[in-house]
Amino acid sequence: MIRYSLVCEAGHGFESWFPSSDSYDTQVARRLVSCPVCDSASVSKALMVPSIARSDRGASVPPAPVVEAPTTLIAEPERQVRAMLRALREQVVASSEHVGSRFPEEARRIHYGEAEGRSIYGEASPAEARALIDEGIEVAALPILPDDRN
Repeated sequence: MIRYSLVCEAGHGFESWFPSSDSYDTQVARRLVSCPVCDSASVSKALMVPSIARSDRGASVPPAPVVEAPTTLIAEPERQVRAMLRALREQVVASSEHVGSRFPEEARRIHYGEAEGRSIYGEASPAEARALIDEGIEVAALPILPDDRN
């Protein structure tokens, strides 16, 4: 087995194990290897520090520490759910007006007929969202995926 440090076109680092270097080449060519963060199939090997034994001392010297990117293994069902959540979020953002921190105020204005009815999105604390729901105002949280925070 061979462990490769990989990186996607967006710069996300991750690791994966392969039975051989030929297996890695085949899987990458077939686009079977993808980034666990952004799902990009455009991946390549990242620079790795090899472990080399020194012959001048007669014993091997431990390799220098390597800072590795965090690894994440995501099963296919979770990858599909993330893709659907990402598509949902993109649809809401594309078809709604961003009102930022004014979301609770603007949602109330729309609900009570003080502003034109339209789809909006923005920020609200959990307490503000609960208060809107208690008033009968329909709100839903947009999913935040790990790569949305970067």
